[in-house]
Formats: sequence, C-alpha cells, structure tokens
Amino acid sequence: MSKQTKRVRVALGERLQLVGEIVFETDGRRQTSMFRYTVDWLENPHGFPIAPSMPLGESPFYASASNVNPRDSLPGPVSDGSPDSWGRGLIRRARSGALTELDYLLAVDDLTRQGSLRYLDEEGLPLSRSYPPVPRLNELARLRSLASAAGNAAAMASSDMDQLLGSAGSLGGTRPKASVRDESGHLHIAKFTTDDDSMPIERAEVATLKLARAAGIRAASARLELAKTNRPVALIKRFDRSMGKRFSYLSAQSFLGTRAATGAFYTDISESLRAHALDPREQMAELYRRILFTILVSNTDDHLKNHGLLHAGGGRWTLSPAFDINPQPFRRRQLETGISELSGNTASIEAALEASPIFGVPRDAAAAELSRITSIIDEQWQPNCLAAGMTVEEIALYRPAFDHDETRIARRITAGAHPQASRS
Repeated sequence: MSKQTKRVRVALGERLQLVGEIVFETDGRRQTSMFRYTVDWLENPHGFPIAPSMPLGESPFYASASNVNPRDSLPGPVSDGSPDSWGRGLIRRARSGALTELDYLLAVDDLTRQGSLRYLDEEGLPLSRSYPPVPRLNELARLRSLASAAGNAAAMASSDMDQLLGSAGSLGGTRPKASVRDESGHLHIAKFTTDDDSMPIERAEVATLKLARAAGIRAASARLELAKTNRPVALIKRFDRSMGKRFSYLSAQSFLGTRAATGAFYTDISESLRAHALDPREQMAELYRRILFTILVSNTDDHLKNHGLLHAGGGRWTLSPAFDINPQPFRRRQLETGISELSGNTASIEAALEASPIFGVPRDAAAAELSRITSIIDEQWQPNCLAAGMTVEEIALYRPAFDHDETRIARRITAGAHPQASRS
C-alpha cells in the first residue's frame, strides 16, 4: 500500500479559532501524525497548550503507532475525541474497508464530539456534520431499540444506522450509549441497559454517582429515564458543554502524556495537578477524596481514561466532575490506577492514608475525611439504591461492593474521628 497523507486543520470552540494542523500518514502498516500550532495561536494572548505535554512553540509533536495498537497514532488531546469500543464498532459496521485512526476521529459527529477541539475541511467547515440532529429525550425508547439491534447492522435501515452513529459520538467504553438533549437542550450521555445484563448496572451507577455527591465529591449529575421498565437508561449530564459553549477536555492519560491508560499512579496525577491546576491544593484534595471513595465503593475501573480535566483558563486545569464510578461486588479489589509506586495497585485504605501527604492532606485530616466518607456511604448506599429502583435482592447482591474488608479497616482506623472535619 502506498503512503497516504491527509492534512486537517484543528480549531477550538464555537468560534472555530484555528489552533494547529494535523498531518496524518499511513502506509497500511504504521500510522503516524504530526501536530503543529499555528503562528496565530502562538501569538494569541489567550492561546494555551492543548495539553501540558504539548507546550506552546514552533516545534512539531509526533505520534506513531503500528496496527497492533493504532490509537497511539494521534496526539492525546486529539485521541480523546475519538470513539472508544462501542462507537468504533458502530463505525466498522457502517463503513467498509480498512479504517485509520483519523477515519474514526472524523466519523464522529462534530456536535457531540468530546471536548472543544474541532476539525475543519478545506473550506473551513467542521468535520463531520453528516448526521441527523441530536435526539431528544422522547426518542430514548427508539434509541434503546436501535442500540439493541446494532449487532446486525446489515439489517438496519441506513437512516437508523446514521442516527445511532451520530448520537454515539466520541463516548468511551464498551457499553451501548448515545448522546441526547434534555428539555432545555443540554447534552447528556444516555447509557442503555442491555438484554444480556444480569445486574442492574445503570441503576447502580446513578445511585453511586449520587452517593459520591453526598460524600462531597464533585460528581457528574445523573438520573434515570424509563426507570419503571426492565431496561432503564442512565442519563449523565455532559460537563464539557454549557450554554452553547464547549470546554476543553483532557483525559488523565493525555494530562500526564502517557501512552497507556494503565500503569500510572494517583500520585502522578497529583504531581501534575501541583504543576498545572488552577487551584492545586483544592484539586489535589479533591483527587484524594475520590481515591478514598473509589476504594470504599469497590470501583475497579478507575483507569486514566475514566479521570478527566477541564481547561480553566490560562493553561490551567481542574478535575472534571467524577464519572464512570461503578461498584463491582464480585471483582478482585485492584485499582487500575494505583495509589503510589509503594503500594502498587492494591485497593488499600491503609496505603491511601499513608500517601495522604503527597496529596497535600495531613494524616489527621485524611483520617477525619475517611471517617466522614465512610459514615455517609454506610448510611446512604442502600437508600440510594432503593431510590434508583433496585430490588431488595439486587441490593443484597451489591452489598459486597459497599461493605467489605477495607470498609471494616476504615471503621477501625477512624473510630472516634470527627466525621464533620473540614476538608483540607
């Protein structure tokens, strides 16, 4: 296969401010890209690096990958807007021939693509705008049916596949999902229950996100739709959109500049927050609260793609609202993102307390925070699950996720600690 080259201009936000250009090449065996900032963006007083690992300057940034792991062929901030397993599967079913990473990226509807980066054709128009309008809430039942039928793309009408493709966007993960607009026009992620689910996954996620907010964590707003059916839909409010604006988003993987979503530690994120956060002390403390909560609710899917950051201005970043927090009652309690190199990936409350100074949280304040979060989880996890429509039997099934050895260690360590201690 001869080498193919494509140039794509990169713009930012609703005003389509030109930021840079991507030159993408493939020879069928390897895919590579080069990103370079435009002179205008470098001279713009409001210009900022699209990622800490890509500082402003005239030098280009290169990415390369073989067909074994082609996702590394785009820069991290660009790759964050590409579809993950669910969306990629839809695109493969709808299109014939070999697809490159750039093909996947540009197949995503510009209206729903994650973050604020946009990609322009030669006439300066966004790619891609070829899909129907983003569905409204009253179309959820139909979208749910389309998602269930997506495995047999050949039997689907082209208009149905187009709508499913357009609404899927750049949403990550393997489970079926779509973008929808609520009554006020705000974008949400709709996560569908499938016919094969043996557990109430979407109900549990909504209950746990509400529990996280009760525990003082900035978590994504979530609710259930079609809640009285046997296949409810979890509706998660998009936090990279507001009042017609798009906010720059980075996964923690892109924030750290790593080539994989695993293998890093929360201490790595903390050090990057110390260097690049708008309010490092508060952001590090928020990250620490999330570690404690993750361990206590047995969330084992905390890889770097499931942590995000939003640009806060001037090249400074804040943690995005927490998302994809799913309690796992039966999986081994190993973290995807380890606490520190000393403790590895063990989901250990004792290790988290030992590491608290690295996050700017003194040991006594960490113990008080642990006591507060533990008490809230103990008191509210079952009522939250009931409110989400889970049965008594399903709640009993999820008990090992909320009441386990680390919970008991937390209670023992913090016995007598004041649960209302202020956050550090």
